Amino acid sequence: MLTVAIQAGGQSRRMGRDKGLVLLDGQPLVRRLLDRVADLGDEILITTNRPEDYAFLGVRLAPDESPGAGALSGLRTALKAAHGDKVLVLACDMPFVSRALLMYLIGLAPQADVVIPRPAGEYEPMHAVYDRGCLTEIEASLEAGDMRMISFFSRVSVLPVEDDILERLDPGRRSFFNVNTPADLAQAERLLSEA
Repeated sequence: MLTVAIQAGGQSRRMGRDKGLVLLDGQPLVRRLLDRVADLGDEILITTNRPEDYAFLGVRLAPDESPGAGALSGLRTALKAAHGDKVLVLACDMPFVSRALLMYLIGLAPQADVVIPRPAGEYEPMHAVYDRGCLTEIEASLEAGDMRMISFFSRVSVLPVEDDILERLDPGRRSFFNVNTPADLAQAERLLSEA
């Protein structure tokens, strides 16, 4: 069983308001992402510290155990809340994810604890498939105060998806475009109008 978990628990400091609910082409970013991942998994959940603001989406909501504790803590929340053994984790502010790339990652999921894109040698941990068995090592990192998203990678099996495959499945790498600021939002609007 596969769970799709959308992370919407961040503080959105640079945007100045909840990024997941920011409108892009008249639609909240999180709704746009939900539409792109529809039917990819057996269940969809959203991790958020404001469940009342996301209730209109009609999907299962999981509040962060430790609000404001960072992305690794949010990953722990997603894996704990998931019913699936494998969990596709996506940030709510990535409006251009490629279904072809997501399906490729899901197809590789049985081969490793973490299947993750690595464009230009940099991991994209908010666009990856995790095995729920990673929870033990994530907990160990959090207890040790190591809040980096990749802090536990050396203790689990990781299968990176490199540039050659990324270019084939997502030319231009728009999957990894994040809407973090009002300027990013304006650029996303431009990208949509050009498409």
